[in-house]
Amino acid sequence: MSETSVGQPAATPRISVVIPMRNEEGNIAPLVAEIANALANEPHEIIAINDGSTDETATILSNLRGTYPQLRVLHHAESRGQSAAIRDGALAARGEILCTLDGDGQNNPAFLPGMIALMDADPTIGLVQGQRTKRTDTGFKRLQSKLANKVRGAMLKDGTRDSGCGLKVMRRSAYLRLPFFDALHRFTPALMVRDGHRVAHCDVVDRPRGSGVSNYASWARAKVALWDLLGVWWLIRRRKPDTAVREETSC
Repeated sequence: MSETSVGQPAATPRISVVIPMRNEEGNIAPLVAEIANALANEPHEIIAINDGSTDETATILSNLRGTYPQLRVLHHAESRGQSAAIRDGALAARGEILCTLDGDGQNNPAFLPGMIALMDADPTIGLVQGQRTKRTDTGFKRLQSKLANKVRGAMLKDGTRDSGCGLKVMRRSAYLRLPFFDALHRFTPALMVRDGHRVAHCDVVDRPRGSGVSNYASWARAKVALWDLLGVWWLIRRRKPDTAVREETSC
């Protein structure tokens, strides 16, 4: 993984927005502009992860850095998947609050300030999870998502009806303590609850994809979803309660 950047924001960012992108050349510029506008009153950085794109995504991101000094760009030489892209962005982030959203333009950054305000109001909240209304996906994809969320909710009991929504606001420290695996972004609410954090929910309006096609949804992904679900169920059952840790000090 490599990073390119030009300068840094004048203020240390409190907010880090992480966007995984694979072949999203038509969606990048308007999405970055929307994020910058939505968070104009907050010290923030935008971390775009170019996840092995084969179109002009890398070139467009490079050009945008001259306009948006808060934009940082990470590059994967080949696609490593959405969860790995988010994880690398979170590791590179400097803000205490981590925001994620998809790179296809369906998640509206205008919801971010309200979600951040929810988190600021309650220190026990580890995650504010977006939950999509008025889905714009195909009927088959909506049915697939509805069934998956119903089964997941019954097994994991995390109180979230739409864990697959890319709009998330998290405490970076809490996110980095979660066990990492190649589907973490779909199970973040359940694992936050597992670690003792509260999860708040925010209804968000889904938008049509700006351009292009979905790059992270496939039958191959669906085939392993059950194994992922069983693995998270096992992780929750095997979680041991935290106990106080005391560090010995020298005389």
